[in-house]
Amino acid sequence: MSSMSIDNNVIRTLNSASDEIDRYFSIFIFIFGIFCNILNIFVFLHRTLRTNSCALLFLVSSIVNIISIISGLTTRMLSGWTADLTDRIEWLCKIRIFIVLTSRTFVMWTLMLATVDRWLLSSSNVHYRHLCTLKYTRRGMFIILFFSIFINIDIIYCYEVDLINTPLKCDSNTELCRLITDFTIAFMTYIIPICLMIIFGLLTIKNIRQIQRIHIQPIVIVPNIGDTKSRVRFTNYRTLRTKKIDRRLLQMHLIQIIILTILNFPIVIQRFYSTLTFYNYKSSLQISIENLLFNIVLLLNYVASASSFYIFTLGGGDTFRNAFWDLMKSIIHYIRCENM
Repeated sequence: MSSMSIDNNVIRTLNSASDEIDRYFSIFIFIFGIFCNILNIFVFLHRTLRTNSCALLFLVSSIVNIISIISGLTTRMLSGWTADLTDRIEWLCKIRIFIVLTSRTFVMWTLMLATVDRWLLSSSNVHYRHLCTLKYTRRGMFIILFFSIFINIDIIYCYEVDLINTPLKCDSNTELCRLITDFTIAFMTYIIPICLMIIFGLLTIKNIRQIQRIHIQPIVIVPNIGDTKSRVRFTNYRTLRTKKIDRRLLQMHLIQIIILTILNFPIVIQRFYSTLTFYNYKSSLQISIENLLFNIVLLLNYVASASSFYIFTLGGGDTFRNAFWDLMKSIIHYIRCENM
């Protein structure tokens, strides 16, 4: 058998594997991503979490993750079975990519803000701790939303359809546009927020160790009800419970930072590689290999949006799991009442 024939067989196998990944793995991520982010939303609306500023950030990030999964994976699933309309219809191409990248940018910076929130809350400076309120959190999210829209607005001009020699037919149309979008995706969407998460995560750990070493006690305002002993016991219970929730939320977030770093950096490397080698000659076999790897790293990127529930369940300790089981009990109780 000739070398060309062997290469053709390998190319067909790689292209078939790429299509199968788009067909089935995309569906798997889509179903579990939507389901698990919906569970996140209900859990973070639980009465023990709904007034916590960090939980609010996790709640909003779960909502935006659903938007990212629907706008991004719907066309990926269809491309495995039939023609992808975003490859041929330009306005659909632009809107889809804009929503996907804006939502990802928003989620990454929202999670970064959650790390800052944990750092402020763990500070020994009372003025810093007072910044951890729902009011300031909402303001921060609005700033992040406008920032995410602004840095991705170039997509409306840069992206076109029916391109060749690119991982996607809906992609940047010029070398300058590719450099701008790749820089934005790599640094503004992933590298900078992840680095800030790591920095503020380490600073939070440092603050916690300092507090444990010098035994700083939180300032407690005792409500003027009941006898003094009852009020002190009630206040201590509320303080310990709040500290436990904050500690669990920090633990969840640190685990999420590690997972996000592992799942998101491959797409950053791939984008830079694709841009730097765009004008290099590539054989059909090399193109097939690169397309397969691109599909894999792209879907890993969506796994990051779909896996937060599992991260919170495994890393959130009793706080998240108890809220989840309370949700399940409420659903079961509602179903039983409806069937009676």
